[in-house]
Amino acid sequence: MAIFALDESIHFPPVHLAEPDGLLAIGGDLSNERLLLAYRSGIFPWYSQPPILWWCPDPRFVLFPKELKISKSLKPLLNRNAFEFTVNKAFRQVISHCKNVDRPGQPGTWIGEEIVEAYCRLHELGYAHSAEVWQEGKLVGGLYGIRLGKVFLEKVCLAWLVTRPSMLLPGMYNN
Repeated sequence: MAIFALDESIHFPPVHLAEPDGLLAIGGDLSNERLLLAYRSGIFPWYSQPPILWWCPDPRFVLFPKELKISKSLKPLLNRNAFEFTVNKAFRQVISHCKNVDRPGQPGTWIGEEIVEAYCRLHELGYAHSAEVWQEGKLVGGLYGIRLGKVFLEKVCLAWLVTRPSMLLPGMYNN
């Protein structure tokens, strides 16, 4: 298979032409139009330095909120109400934390300043959203992603100060 080079026109090759690892195309830009077309097509950008790499892995991991099971050991932690869950209260803070989180064994994250600004633009347009976890008024975790209709395409889920990251999902799905 071939990896396609994108130019300034807003298009993507058919997703069934992606490499076995999911890499589909390289180049293009992070304009609002291109990002929205990518997400509508099941494609996302993921790169640490230019050029932009566009991916469409198969299969994808899908969570259905109604099928989320909360473990017996997690229920007491959630029932203590030690955490507050909010939506879209701190988008830039969440993506900035995600950008700067320490990743053992890796030189950093794939989230560069260009990605931060692109997703902040989509947030201002109402497409990108964040969910936050607060403890005693301090942001301790969160995720961000793109919402298209009834689908939320999560980009990052982090608990930078929470010892049990799994506790983030039930609280966020309930908001």
